Amino acid sequence: MNFDIDALLKNINIVRIIDVIIVWWVLYRLMMLIRGTKAVTLLRGVGIVIIVKVVSWYFGLATISWVTDQIINWGVIALVIVFQPEIRRGLEHLGRSGLFRQKQAYQSEKRLVNELDDAIQYMSKRRIGALISIEMETGLEEYIETGIPIDAEISSQLLINTFIPNTPLHDGAVILKDNRLATAAAYLPLSDSATIPKELGTRHRASVGISEVTDALTIVVSEETGAVSITRNSELMQSLSREDYRKYLTRQLVTSDEVANQSWWTQLRSFLKRGDK
Repeated sequence: MNFDIDALLKNINIVRIIDVIIVWWVLYRLMMLIRGTKAVTLLRGVGIVIIVKVVSWYFGLATISWVTDQIINWGVIALVIVFQPEIRRGLEHLGRSGLFRQKQAYQSEKRLVNELDDAIQYMSKRRIGALISIEMETGLEEYIETGIPIDAEISSQLLINTFIPNTPLHDGAVILKDNRLATAAAYLPLSDSATIPKELGTRHRASVGISEVTDALTIVVSEETGAVSITRNSELMQSLSREDYRKYLTRQLVTSDEVANQSWWTQLRSFLKRGDK
């Protein structure tokens, strides 16, 4: 059989290739957004319904096929209603993605690091325990809902006052979202990992726990020693110096000055090439 490379190239439609790439990217970003949220469980259920639909169609099971058709038809409407907050958050996330970031966002990110640094220094020197979790790519809505809503501009003074001992909000975690203090006194999942040193307390276990199910960046100030630790992606970084944690926070939270000043075309190319960040 002769292999005609010219015929193959003629059959390749660049529009179809772009179409497939866009669909793949949207599905990938969707999976990143819902990872570690309640929507993952629902997505499994949707997958089961689709599998049942395909099997019933293949074997000619008319009744089961009709039932799955009804579930799919009405389920789409139900999903939009039930997951309205998640859909809104996803659209907001798309709007603030790297392609559309401007210099204002860069300044806001730098300010966030400075406010965190001031609060950490104050609490560390006075051994005030703190647990601060920052939403990254994965949504933290189900954990935000466990706390007391704040929705305030982030400041070192507000963070410090939140964790002052014997105040109503000092127990639990503060969660930051979209450069705002979303909630306080929130509950985070505790890790049962045997690798966590036994001398570390509940705050550290909670910080590791949330890092095991989401990509959140979590800061811990020890009440016993004043030591500063950070967790992300199941990694616990203990007893960080001020220089070390500032470098890490800047690297994770702040768009580089070079990127912030790039032309829109350069940002577009970087955005399309970007993988899992």
